Amino acid sequence: MTLQRFPNAAIVSSKILGEKLKFPNGRTAANRFMKAAMTERLSTYDPQNPKKHGLPTKEILNIYDKWGRGEYGMIITGNVVVDPTNLEAIGNAIIFEEGDSEERRSLYAQWAKNMKHDGALAIMQLSHAGRQSSIWVNRTPFGASDIELKTDPPGTMYGKPIALTTEQIKTEVVDRFVYAAKYAYECGFDGIQLHGAHGYLLTQFTSPTTNNRTDKYGGSLENRNRVIIEIYEAIRREVPESTGFLVGIKSNSKEFQEKGTTVNDARDLCAAYEKHGFDFVELTGGTAEKHSLWNLLMRSDQSSKTLFSTQGTTQGIGLARPATAEPDLPKKILNGSVPSAVKDAFNPNDIIKQIMASGSQIEQMGRKSVEDAGGDVMDQISDYSDPKMVELFIQATYKLFEDGKKAAMAGKAPKTVVFME
Repeated sequence: MTLQRFPNAAIVSSKILGEKLKFPNGRTAANRFMKAAMTERLSTYDPQNPKKHGLPTKEILNIYDKWGRGEYGMIITGNVVVDPTNLEAIGNAIIFEEGDSEERRSLYAQWAKNMKHDGALAIMQLSHAGRQSSIWVNRTPFGASDIELKTDPPGTMYGKPIALTTEQIKTEVVDRFVYAAKYAYECGFDGIQLHGAHGYLLTQFTSPTTNNRTDKYGGSLENRNRVIIEIYEAIRREVPESTGFLVGIKSNSKEFQEKGTTVNDARDLCAAYEKHGFDFVELTGGTAEKHSLWNLLMRSDQSSKTLFSTQGTTQGIGLARPATAEPDLPKKILNGSVPSAVKDAFNPNDIIKQIMASGSQIEQMGRKSVEDAGGDVMDQISDYSDPKMVELFIQATYKLFEDGKKAAMAGKAPKTVVFME
């Protein structure tokens, strides 16, 4: 079946998308396409053996071998976690000093190399799940405060967080992010992106819904943002801007929940990030309690006021789910062979199943290297623009949920990825 695509009222030139994007420190992205971060959950999980815990697998390398051939200007990894006990999910890649080894460094170096096949900038997203750590990983995770996560997405369970002390913010947060950023630099990555969105730990500091601290990390927006600025400044002491290493952040545009981060807050955060020297900002929205979509905003030599997304202006295009349906979409758009992304046949209001389907396609991408797939980056990827495939997937999700309930009742971690033939 031919892939079904978003309809176009008029086919317009993609020339502007092929323009280079220059960063303030002199680094240049080959074009305006960015592969946005999506969790892979395919790395090793062995918490009793630090040297084998959170290692990238051959599946991870295969996935990025395919995206690396898609002619993106920038590719961002899924969340690489900086604390081995505060994971978003079992299967996260991890960088932590206790687990350092030649094997780990070699795997991360190969990961970066695969991302750069077509000249993309290889960016590692660094994250700390905080209170959004799966209960199967940690029943008492760290948090900005001790406010427990109440959420409605199926299959998600979280423990009661422990509020970080001022000393722990330095040793368990700032120091771990800095160590991982320097590690990424040493392994050949072109930069890192701090995950400051979607309810993870850094967001737990910036959001008034999750930060009720009364010390220097609570209260005003400036105080709530303090830990992020401290991380940035500490990274730059270890990896100066003169190295060309990029440091960006993924930040919420709005949390879409009562008393959450507002658009005005997002504006002020972006202004602070530009003032302190961040190279780029990716704007997104939502938390684990409320989902939404994202956009991309790059810092440049121009005034941030002309770039802020409330003006409808952006310097790059972030692709997430379209990049799992078609890993080489930018290449096809830039050479004129396709006019738009694949349009899936899911109910557009069922965001959870759309995200799960994308995760399923990521798993399929990891089954073979490009070489083993005969050069076909689309090998084994399910076509969810086909309603029949969507129905098969929906049936598979029901089984996943039922199996998950049984696993949970038996005290075992439920699987979170749907495996499709």
